[in-house]
Amino acid sequence: MGRELNPGNVARASARATLFGVDLRAAGLVVVLLVLAAVGWAVNAVQMSGMDMGRWTDPGSLGFFLATWVVMLAAMMFPSVAPMVVAYARISRHRRATGRHAPLGSTTVFVAGYLIAWTVFGLAAYALYAAVAALAPGFLASEPGGRYVAAGVILGAAIYQFTPAKNMALMKCRTPIDFILRRFRHGYVGALRLGVEHGTWCITCCWALMVALFALGVMSVGWMAVVGAFIAVEKMLPWQRLANRSVAFALAAIAVGVALTPVTPMMPGMPGMG
Repeated sequence: MGRELNPGNVARASARATLFGVDLRAAGLVVVLLVLAAVGWAVNAVQMSGMDMGRWTDPGSLGFFLATWVVMLAAMMFPSVAPMVVAYARISRHRRATGRHAPLGSTTVFVAGYLIAWTVFGLAAYALYAAVAALAPGFLASEPGGRYVAAGVILGAAIYQFTPAKNMALMKCRTPIDFILRRFRHGYVGALRLGVEHGTWCITCCWALMVALFALGVMSVGWMAVVGAFIAVEKMLPWQRLANRSVAFALAAIAVGVALTPVTPMMPGMPGMG
C-alpha cells in the first residue's frame, strides 16, 4: 500500500485538525450524515403517512418505491455507515496532504456508490415482491396465511445471523480503516467502485434484515426504526458477538409474535383505507 496509507500516518494527519482531542473534520462529516438521516426520517414519515397497512404492505408504484427507498436508506443506514465514510474521508485527505491523487468530492462519490448498491438490491426486492403478488395474489395477504409467511421470513433472518457469511460481512463493516486501506482505489471511478463494494458487503450483512422489513411492513416508520436500530447495534457496539446474537433473539421473538397475532381488520375511515 505504501507509506502514505499506513494507519499511523493517517492517524497523525487527522490529529492536526482537532479541538480538545476531537477531529473537527470527522465530527463535521458525522454531523452531516446524521442531519441527512434525520431529514430522511422526516421525509419518510410524510411519504408513508397512511400507507402502513401491516404485514406485506404494498410498496406502491416503482417510481414511488424507488424514491422512498433511497430516502429510507439515508435514514436507516447513514448513522451506521458513518465510521466507514469518515475512514474514507481521512485517507483521502491524507493522500491530498502528501501530494497523492485524491480528488475533492470523492467522499460524496463513495457514498453514492454505497447507495447505488443498495438501490439495486431494493429494485430486486421490489421485482420479487411484485412477481409473487402477481402469481399468487393471496399469498402475501396479512390473513389468513400471510402472517405465517412473514413469521417464517423473519425467523429466517434470525437464523442468518448465525451463518459464516453474516459473520464475515459484519466484520468487514466493523473494521472501516482496514477495509479502506486494503481496497483503496484512485479517482472518482475508484471511489464509486469502492462505495459499491462496501455497499455489497453491507447488503451481504443486512439483506435478511431488510427482507424482514418487507414482511413486517416496508411502509412502516416504526418497523424501519426497529430494523435500523438492529443494524446500528450490531455494526457499532464494541461487542460483536453479543450484538449479533441479541439481534437474532430479538428477531426470533418478533417472528413468534407475528405468528401468534392476527391483524386487526382495517376499518373504514382509518389511515390506509381508500
